[in-house]
Amino acid sequence: MVEVKAVIQNEAGIHCRPSAILVREGSSYAGEILVTAPSGTCDLTSALECIMLGMEKDTEITIQVSGPDEEAYARKLAELFETHFDFPPQ
Repeated sequence: MVEVKAVIQNEAGIHCRPSAILVREGSSYAGEILVTAPSGTCDLTSALECIMLGMEKDTEITIQVSGPDEEAYARKLAELFETHFDFPPQ
């Protein structure tokens, strides 16, 4: 198991659109992913659960990844959580 930290950078936090992108990425992974925020933990398979964590800008989270190529995948997820999403793109 690999554990990495990330800090939410998106101005609006992790809302519907970013959570859909994160869950799509998490669902494609063959191993297990757990995301822990101050308000709780989810397994990154449900956008609703992801939204319910209330990850606002500057929230520090922990991402735990277990499975194939876990270190690279954990870094990839941390980068996604730290993305400045812009909807629609400008």
